[in-house]
Amino acid sequence: MVTIHDDARVKRGLRTQLAARQKLLASGARAIGWKIGFGAPAAMAKLGITAPLTGFMMDRNLVASGATVSLAGWSKALAETEIAVHMGRDLGAGASRSVVVNSIAALGPAIELADLDAPPNDPEAILSSNIYHRHVILGPRDDRRAGAILDDWSGRVSRNGNEEAHVADLEANTGSLLDLVTHVAATLSAEGERLRAGDVVICGSVIPPIELGDQDREVAFSLNPGEWACSVRFT
Repeated sequence: MVTIHDDARVKRGLRTQLAARQKLLASGARAIGWKIGFGAPAAMAKLGITAPLTGFMMDRNLVASGATVSLAGWSKALAETEIAVHMGRDLGAGASRSVVVNSIAALGPAIELADLDAPPNDPEAILSSNIYHRHVILGPRDDRRAGAILDDWSGRVSRNGNEEAHVADLEANTGSLLDLVTHVAATLSAEGERLRAGDVVICGSVIPPIELGDQDREVAFSLNPGEWACSVRFT
């Protein structure tokens, strides 16, 4: 079941965030999609919220797979390995399950880099700062996964060339991809925005976020291990 926020803190934070997004668009930035954050049950319980938080992604934060990112000056760098949902059709609030399924054109791997530069204890502050988002790395899209088909797909997360985790159930930590996409569409519609064809929605980390240290040089994420992959290096 998809829950829409009825929380004044969330509404204020989301409106501040979307106003910042409009300023970026006006300055020439290009929107590439949306992100889900704090969607795990324990995270929602800690914040006292009933649904995940929604943030935005812009082209200025997009990093090519295999590229190197400097973490100099970051407070607490995190890498989150996520499923990217590629939208093929616009989606508004109140869509039926079949409409949601038909709106999804492909799936692929993604890695989000976040900087936890303030305590994650206030939903309004978290949303106002766009949920700690710094960069996103998008892997190749698999059009055979239209409709969010995950059958026979598993994930492999590696860190510095060593396996960090093998994920058999890619929705265990995030919840249903269809529910998450439905939630994003409804959240945006309530604020006069829209989930659009061409948008990418990254749906939360399939394992707990990886805290990056000075010794870390690379994180990689592959689906159907080795076939659909993305990675990022650090300096």
